[in-house]
Amino acid sequence: MRRILHIDMDAFYASVEQRDNLTLRGKPLAVGGQPTRRGVVAAASYEARAFGVHSAMSMAKALRLCPSLVVVPPDFARYKAASRAVFAIFREVTPLVEPLSLDEAYLDVTENAWGEALATPVARRLKDRIRADTGLTASAGVAPNKFLAKIASGWKKPDGLTVIGPDRVEPFLQRLPVDALWGVGPVTARKLRARGIERLVDVRAVELQTLRDTVGSLAEWLRQLANGIDDRPVVPNREAKSSGSENTYPEDVTDLTSIREDIAEMATDAAGWLARKMILARTVTIKVRYSDFTTITRSHTAAPTRDEVDVVARAVRLLDKTDAGRRPVRLLGVSVHNLCGEADAASQPDRLPFEDEDTWSA
Repeated sequence: MRRILHIDMDAFYASVEQRDNLTLRGKPLAVGGQPTRRGVVAAASYEARAFGVHSAMSMAKALRLCPSLVVVPPDFARYKAASRAVFAIFREVTPLVEPLSLDEAYLDVTENAWGEALATPVARRLKDRIRADTGLTASAGVAPNKFLAKIASGWKKPDGLTVIGPDRVEPFLQRLPVDALWGVGPVTARKLRARGIERLVDVRAVELQTLRDTVGSLAEWLRQLANGIDDRPVVPNREAKSSGSENTYPEDVTDLTSIREDIAEMATDAAGWLARKMILARTVTIKVRYSDFTTITRSHTAAPTRDEVDVVARAVRLLDKTDAGRRPVRLLGVSVHNLCGEADAASQPDRLPFEDEDTWSA
């Protein structure tokens, strides 16, 4: 039986800001853009969360909920430095560290450098080391698999430690709503509840075909999770599946020349990322959000490349399949997908010329 930890830093960006600026401690704080420039909350301190402020909320709404909210711009260089320090601690314990973001990871501590026979003492020591070395707090979940460990880490935040031993798995599952299942977001949860599936354990009782009719190919996976089964291993250094960037404008943009220039700049950044990683991409995707919040994506798939001119040209050509320039634009983004190494690309059969073999999709 595996011993899995899920470690999640508490209000990470906001906590780094409060750690580094004594005047911010104890105050409701949001990290993100300014409300006058359509800013969005990237992170909120627990003092701000008490007012209902949360990440992805518009900063204007956050200030309406909490007029005393202190807004600070993000400083990703400091957040990355803090993240590196935390992950260095993780890797002192085990090489089996699977990053999920800057501030959370899975660890398999079934065998560990500290020689601990149980996972709970490892989690306690990790929390203590993180606090001592970085001045930040983390919450930890301890369980036999990733699904349960992830839920457990959020059970008692901040600075929490929740342990789900093998004998506690069933009682724990009995308490959970259907939303706790991995892959069940608000839309899927509404579909399940419309069928009378309110709790996680209800997923076990319903006919499998009914579950398939409701959630499609997710049915078997949800049934496994509902029984507490998750055999996925902790995978260190997960390969990136895509990379890209977005820009939300303080004012709507209608000038097509300016839009093309911004798309080209983001595509250049994406090509630079491919070059630094020494990998190739088959698909280039652009994202356009109009002033009425309608969001569309356009993709182009062709032979694997990391050539800057090629990536930029494909991204700019995709603009012709949008209403950019005719409709005001609020957000633009460019990303690259279907990544592969040079050896993988070389092993593929010869392809037709670019104009004949590429595919476009909306």
